[in-house]
Amino acid sequence: MSRYRELTRRGSQERRDNNSFSKVFDLVPNDRLIKKIAGTGLDLRVVVRVKEFLLGRSQRGRVYGQLSEEVRVTSGVKQGSALGLLVLLAYVNDICKNSESNIQLFADDFIIYRKIMHSCHIDKLQMDLNRLGERAVENEMKINPGKSKAVSFTKVTVKELIKYYFGDKLIPEASSFKYLGIIIRNDLNWADHVNYTLRKAWKALHFIMRILKREIII
Repeated sequence: MSRYRELTRRGSQERRDNNSFSKVFDLVPNDRLIKKIAGTGLDLRVVVRVKEFLLGRSQRGRVYGQLSEEVRVTSGVKQGSALGLLVLLAYVNDICKNSESNIQLFADDFIIYRKIMHSCHIDKLQMDLNRLGERAVENEMKINPGKSKAVSFTKVTVKELIKYYFGDKLIPEASSFKYLGIIIRNDLNWADHVNYTLRKAWKALHFIMRILKREIII
């Protein structure tokens, strides 16, 4: 955060594009994932353990008490498991390859950002967005344009908004974004996050008070 404050004091601009992979926990192809992990040079025993974790799974559904036939699962990782998150990160980690902009990954969310000092930096950021889209296609993943936002951190008056795209989809401009549970505004003011946290706290407190009141009455 101190880096952003220094950046805005200097009068420069930083662009952040916040994005998310669509249903990545369900869509990751297991065979490609195993090849990627094996290609990292990990101990063969680790690769075998991951393979046992991913392969040989099946699932079926129940509707009105009737079970469907079992279907073999060939993609996705188990959500809620520590190993599932680790193998997912191993799969998406190389999406940053050949990118000149900074990229931060966390599970199925990622942020791409860079300092904008000249018009060439705008073009480079768009080129990196294009590369991300291409890498996602290569890895059989989808980027969810509905969850993408572009945010500018600057104190300079911007006459015309810079437009960025994922493919043919325009990334909407926003004044704030939520990342890892924290609401960050483009002016680095914490009012939105404080109000959001207070509302959550009051909601939890009201729920606890209702339970206590009910127990006292009983």
